Amino acid sequence: MAKKEPNTRLRRRKQRTRRVLKTIMVLGLISFVLLGALVGYFAWKFTTVAADTQETLDRGEKSEKREVAVDPNQDNISVLFMGVDDRDGELEGRTDAMILATFNREQGSVKMTSIPRDSLVSIPGHGEDKITHAHAYGGTDLAIQTVEDMLDIPVDYYVKLNFEAFIEIINALDGVEVDVPFAFTEQDSQGNHGAISLQEGTQMLNGEEALAYARMRKQDPRGDIGRGDRQEEIISALIRRSASIGSIHKYDDVLESVEDHMKMNFTVGDLVSFHKYAGSVGDINKLQLEGSDVRYDGVYYYQLDPASTEQISQELRTHLGIEDETVSEDKNETTQAESP
Repeated sequence: MAKKEPNTRLRRRKQRTRRVLKTIMVLGLISFVLLGALVGYFAWKFTTVAADTQETLDRGEKSEKREVAVDPNQDNISVLFMGVDDRDGELEGRTDAMILATFNREQGSVKMTSIPRDSLVSIPGHGEDKITHAHAYGGTDLAIQTVEDMLDIPVDYYVKLNFEAFIEIINALDGVEVDVPFAFTEQDSQGNHGAISLQEGTQMLNGEEALAYARMRKQDPRGDIGRGDRQEEIISALIRRSASIGSIHKYDDVLESVEDHMKMNFTVGDLVSFHKYAGSVGDINKLQLEGSDVRYDGVYYYQLDPASTEQISQELRTHLGIEDETVSEDKNETTQAESP
């Protein structure tokens, strides 16, 4: 019997090893299936949300400033992000935030400019007024047309969110971290004055606090410019937060919120194409529209500086790869005039 004991121990060890391997294989298979199901679920959810939130423009699939419709997989494009002052869930009313971004496919780069809501512009069919009123007068199409006329560039795509989406998305991600430059109080999303109080310093903001931080203007010595910077800071913080691995389990809540409170003219394929720009998110080139505070008939406006507006227009057009025919013609005329 003594001679058989080592073989018995060896068989037992082999049996235990096989059981462990089988257990690992079974657990691995279960994990693989669960992961596949999770990925499949999010793919289905993403596709469903994209379809439910998609809304075409009256103008059709291309801007009047384009000869043909663009393809994000191949072309440089522009996107107008709009935050709508809406409490009824209809995505109507004035725009509290307008941020225009251009994406250069070859460079993989992004340029962004925040348009102050009180900017005095020409709104087609309504004369000169604050740009915030364009959406209230004629919805998404008129807001886009106004921005196109102001900056002389095509707006290819848009994303429109209301207050509810903004709040719920940030809450679903457990808040965003920002550096509050000074203490202030602001109304909440229901219009209750002084309901939100923020102290100076770096802190984590919930949805209501982040909305107040993005909306406040009168207590900021830089007015609309300061608010534009804070809105861009919130967007950057939100992108960083949503990109972290720890936020993956929150995506379902985010998608549920977005589905009910957002509209866009992107398809699922369009959205997937933005993966190329993932590395550029933290290094967005921000352009500032300069101007001055004015009052006409007692009403406050932000008077855009023509030279600054033209400079940013040229920079965005160059980033989009659009040849400026006016500049080319002027150069040709100058060259001909100087020729003997």
